[in-house]
Amino acid sequence: MSLKPIELISFKLCPFVQRSVITLREKGIDYDITYIDLRNKPDWFLAISPLGKVPVLKYGDEVLFESAVINEFLDEVSPGSLLADEPFAKAIQRAWIEYASQVLMNQYMLGNASSADDYQSQLSAFEQKLAQLQQLLGEQAFFSGDALGLLDTSIIPVFTRLAVIKDKLSTDLLKGYPSLAAYSERVLVRESVAGSVVAEFPELFVEMLKGNGSYLVSAAV
Repeated sequence: MSLKPIELISFKLCPFVQRSVITLREKGIDYDITYIDLRNKPDWFLAISPLGKVPVLKYGDEVLFESAVINEFLDEVSPGSLLADEPFAKAIQRAWIEYASQVLMNQYMLGNASSADDYQSQLSAFEQKLAQLQQLLGEQAFFSGDALGLLDTSIIPVFTRLAVIKDKLSTDLLKGYPSLAAYSERVLVRESVAGSVVAEFPELFVEMLKGNGSYLVSAAV
């Protein structure tokens, strides 16, 4: 199948954009990427993004939004599949992809908690999700099974950020979750994942946390 030109509209720190970049790279799809500042959204972006959010995928003259939808589209128009074939198994993976979105939002709230009480509250909720993810992963190599799939591309941005928090802020949030820690080491070295964020991502991520008055940053000082 001959694909139309693909352009991904991005923000350098957005985990939902990273999902689609990983998917593009895993599927070997050629694409261009355009970065915008979400604090100063250009008019042309607001004209094509109904929710004013990234990612937005331009496919020729057409536009698609929402990362989970974008990823399924990319999967369907390229060889192979990153989703299960059997309908119920596919539905389960889609449900967990939605769950992964909630994990990302919880992680965002945790990183931006500005007080010890708020941090502990968010941490408790985040740890519950990590426990569920560890149970889901079990002894599998990937959340999708023996091979990396769309469920993995949807959850990997969590581990990208946890690795930065561990490296830059000396806080290991995967301590006590050995299966998830091993999974993180396994996937973060993949070319598709390592190249899914800009080179300066760790520094930008920590600067964002500092700018938001993150308790994580103050506790690490």
